[in-house]
Amino acid sequence: MTTSFANLPKYLFTSESVTEGHPDKLCDQISDAVLDELLRQDPFSRVACETAAKTGYVMVFGEVTTNGFVDIDTLARKVIKDIGYDRGKKGFDADVCGVLTALAGQSPDISQGVDQKGRTQEVEYTEEYINSGGAGDQGMMFGYACDETPTLLPMPIYYAHKLTRRMAEVRKAGILPWMYPDGKSQVTIEYAYGKPKRVHTVLVSTQHADKFEGVHLSNDTIRKGIIEHVIKPVIPAELMDEDTIIYTNPTGRFVVGGPMGDAGLTGRKIICDSYGGMGRHGGGAFSGKDPTKVDRTAAYAARWVAKNIVAAGLATRCELQFAYAIGIPEPLSVNVDTFGTGVIADDKLAEIVQQVFDLRPRALIRDLDLLKPIYRQTSNYGHFGRDDVDFSWERTDRVEALKKAAGI
Repeated sequence: MTTSFANLPKYLFTSESVTEGHPDKLCDQISDAVLDELLRQDPFSRVACETAAKTGYVMVFGEVTTNGFVDIDTLARKVIKDIGYDRGKKGFDADVCGVLTALAGQSPDISQGVDQKGRTQEVEYTEEYINSGGAGDQGMMFGYACDETPTLLPMPIYYAHKLTRRMAEVRKAGILPWMYPDGKSQVTIEYAYGKPKRVHTVLVSTQHADKFEGVHLSNDTIRKGIIEHVIKPVIPAELMDEDTIIYTNPTGRFVVGGPMGDAGLTGRKIICDSYGGMGRHGGGAFSGKDPTKVDRTAAYAARWVAKNIVAAGLATRCELQFAYAIGIPEPLSVNVDTFGTGVIADDKLAEIVQQVFDLRPRALIRDLDLLKPIYRQTSNYGHFGRDDVDFSWERTDRVEALKKAAGI
């Protein structure tokens, strides 16, 4: 996103979301379900859990060091069934698919930079303790917020996620009983001088039954059902007009879906997970990683900071970048970009951020309460800007501190 965005009379921006039955999202959910179960038993578990899926099987693999135990076979099947893959005709069946496991211990070379000596269920966050816990890896992480929506998320990804959530709701409630778990949405917003003007295009694709009540499903039936029960309840009427383009299942048929249609892998939907492409991404996936991994924790923190800056009225659009080195607690760099919308200079704002927020990994774990088993619910419909769950990094609890530091 550049400052020229605010100077154009017409600018189209598109973001996509995928449903919980998408093969990559199925894998994200299994990885985060494993993480949650281990954190439930041992909050200091070190977890880097990946999942891959293809026709008839899933494979759970990675590195884990923990005092807990997870029955991977049972847990993976439960996640798959919760999603809705419970019959072979949907392309995947939780009861009969294979579950392969290849989990090993975390490398001691990595763990020495973050390990909790004398692991206990409780910890006192003293200055010594916080400063002795470095980042779990190197990397850079981004956070983004803007004033386009109630949750301060960019409008294209905000509505794309709402569409896929609605798809799951109508499927599970039996409103559209021919709908199957796999699906996607895409929303194009037309901007004028940096502000959302209208919905230009809506695209919804859903996996569906070949026949319903003994009759082949027509494209017209699918289109009418999606428009009436998915699009209209989600997209505000005032944002749509007679020129808004609506596509539903553009190829005309989407019977083969899930892992049968495409292989799935943890961490392949990082743009869906974040800001739909409007904010940058450091490249590190979130799901399956415990809170010592700054790919996850610092990305959540960057969103927390950016959202508080916008909520405080210090900018209408803000992006944060943090960078870390393995074993080092302090970030190597903190960058703030308000794209010309800030009420104070960006370099001054970066200084204020470091005064108001403690960006060391263990401090972030403390302040955002990240040792709890909260992660499976992040693995669908975005990690940010949700209005259906309460995530700590979405709270605007540093607004007054930011205003005071900025002299406003």
